Amino acid sequence: QLQASGGGLVQAGDSLRLSCAASGGTFSTYAMGWFRQPPGKEREFVATISRFGPNKYYADSVTGRFTNSRDNAKSTVYLQMNRLQPEDTAVYYCAARDGFTSRLEDYEYWGQGTQVTVSS
Repeated sequence: QLQASGGGLVQAGDSLRLSCAASGGTFSTYAMGWFRQPPGKEREFVATISRFGPNKYYADSVTGRFTNSRDNAKSTVYLQMNRLQPEDTAVYYCAARDGFTSRLEDYEYWGQGTQVTVSS
């Protein structure tokens, strides 16, 4: 199971850190991804991190503002989001799979989502 948390209502330029805690498996087995679904839009890729963290990949829209990290001892992945903008408003989901990929359809396990709202 994946449990995302840390969302909220912030102003443009603020920061948030999302967390995604995993249970029920061997966390280090999985690459972890973050996706988001803006209001009225399709779910889209945000970031992914490999099993032990050396490989990371970001969507162009968040590169330089968001940082993905993980703590395998705590079975948790984090998404540090800086300089948030109104267009970052979305429900954010974490997901897990056994290979490093940005393809949404390849992810096997999904958390429930956490709402991030950025006001201008």
